[in-house]
Amino acid sequence: MEIKLVQGLHQKLVMTPQLQMAIKLLQLSRLELIDAVREEMMGNPILDDGADGNDPGDRAAEAAETPTVDRVAALDDQRQHLPTSQEDRAAISETTQEDYWEKFLDAYANQAPLPATTRGSSEDMPSLEATLTRRTTLSDHLEQQIRLSTFRETELKFAMLIVHNLDDSGYLNLSSIALDDDVEGEAPKIRTASETEAAGRALSIEDLAREVGLDPEDADEVLRMIQSLDPVGVASRDLRECLLVQAEHFGYDSDNILWQVIDRHLPNVERRNFQAIARDLHCELTDVYEASKFISTMEPRPGRNFTSEEPSYITPDVYVHKVGDDYVVSTNDDGMPKLKINEQQARALMKDPKAREFVQGKLAAAKWFVRSLDQRQKTIVKVTQSIVEKQHDFFEKGIEFLKPMILRDVADAVGMHESTISRVTTNKYVHTPRGIFELKYFFNSSIRRIAEEDIASESVKQAIKKIVAQEDSQAPLSDEQIVKELVHQKIVIARRTVAKYREMLGILSSAKRKQYY
Repeated sequence: MEIKLVQGLHQKLVMTPQLQMAIKLLQLSRLELIDAVREEMMGNPILDDGADGNDPGDRAAEAAETPTVDRVAALDDQRQHLPTSQEDRAAISETTQEDYWEKFLDAYANQAPLPATTRGSSEDMPSLEATLTRRTTLSDHLEQQIRLSTFRETELKFAMLIVHNLDDSGYLNLSSIALDDDVEGEAPKIRTASETEAAGRALSIEDLAREVGLDPEDADEVLRMIQSLDPVGVASRDLRECLLVQAEHFGYDSDNILWQVIDRHLPNVERRNFQAIARDLHCELTDVYEASKFISTMEPRPGRNFTSEEPSYITPDVYVHKVGDDYVVSTNDDGMPKLKINEQQARALMKDPKAREFVQGKLAAAKWFVRSLDQRQKTIVKVTQSIVEKQHDFFEKGIEFLKPMILRDVADAVGMHESTISRVTTNKYVHTPRGIFELKYFFNSSIRRIAEEDIASESVKQAIKKIVAQEDSQAPLSDEQIVKELVHQKIVIARRTVAKYREMLGILSSAKRKQYY
C-alpha cells in the first residue's frame, strides 16, 4: 500500500454552467423565457435591451430627428417662401418636401391634447361601454339585486354572507366551510376547510343564520329568495336543488312529471335509462322523453356567465409562411427584448479597480446568455424546418395526410439528441396556414393500413370523428361498428383503441349519443 500521484488523460461529459444555461433556456416556453430575460437583465447591469436610450449616439440621433416647435416653425416659414414658378418648383427635390411633411406630422402627433371643452361633440367621444375596465362578477350582480330588495338588516347580512361564498358555478358549497362544536354561551366560530382538516363539523344554513343574528327558521326562506334572483337557481347546494328551483320558476310543481324526474331520477336521465323512469313513475315513455328534453334546456351552472377566468391566448414561437411552392420558417420576436451588451456601461465600471472582477464576471455571463438565446432561436427554427419538410403533405392537403413521426426521425435529420428535440418541441407553438399547433402535435405513432403506407394516429382520430359526425343519431355506431368502418378506409385498429381515441376526442359512448327525441 502506498500513496502516489498519477497523471492520466480521461474523456467525460461535464455539465458546465454555460451548457446548463443553454438547456434551461431551450426548454422554457415563450412566456417563461420573457420572464427569464427580464430577471437576467435585473441582475446584470451589462445587459441592455436598447429600450431606455442609454446609448449617447442613439440619443443624439433621436434628438436630431425629433421635431421641435422652432424647427417646425422655421420649416413652415420656409414653406411659405417656396418659389411659385413651375421651373423653381421642379428644382425642389422630393426629399425636402417629404422631410417637411414627416416632421410636420410628427410635431402634430406630439402636440399637447386639446382641453376637454373643445374636443368636439359627445358623439365623437368613446361610449361609456367602451370605458368599462372591470367585468361584473356574480357576487356584484347578486349584490345589486339584493340591495334593491326589501330585506331587513339581519336578512341582508345573511344574504351577503351567502352571495360571497358561492363558487364559480354559482353553487353554495357548505363543505368548504367548517364549524367548531358549539360551546355553551359562545357564538359558533367559522373556519375554512383548510383550517379544519381533522376536526370540526360542516356548516348548515342555520349555522350561518346564527352567525349574523338571523332566526334559523327564516334562513330557508331567505335562501329561496336568493335562489329566485337572476340567474335563477344560484346559491343552490347541488344540481337537484338548482334544477328544482328553475322548474318552480317555470311554473312546475311537485305533481308534475318534470318535477318528479328531477327530484328522483337524475342519475337515470344521465344514463338515458328512460324505461326505468317510466316504470317507476307509472307514465308514458313519451312523457319522460319530453321531460328529459326540457331538462336539457335548463342551466346546470348558473354562474358560468360570470366567470372571472380570463381566456389564455397562445403566442406562437415560430411562423410558417407559404411563399410560392415553398414554406418559410421565421421566428416570432414580437415582445422579446432585444438584448445587447452595453459596452459603454462596462467601460465605465471597469475604471474602478474594485469593480473590475465583478464586471468581468457579468460580461462573461451576459455573453453566454445572449449566445444561448441566439442558439435557442436557431435550434427551434432548425427543428421546425425539419418538421415542415417531413410533414409537407399535411401543410398542402390537410390532417388526413399527417404522417407518423417520432422524435428520432427529427433528431437524425438535424443531428441532435432525442432529448434535445423533446425540449425544443415542449410548450412551443407554431403558426401555420392550417392553424396554430404545438410542435408536439406533429409527432404521432403509426397505425397499419392494408396494402398502403402507415397512417398517423392523429389522422385516425380525425377519421373516427368524421365517422361519428356522419352517423344516424337515432342509431349511433358502436365501437365495433366504427372498427368495421375504418377497415373500409383500409385502417386496421383494435376496438379498445377506438374506445381510447373516442374518449380522447370527448365523444360519448353509443348509448349516450343516442337521440330519443
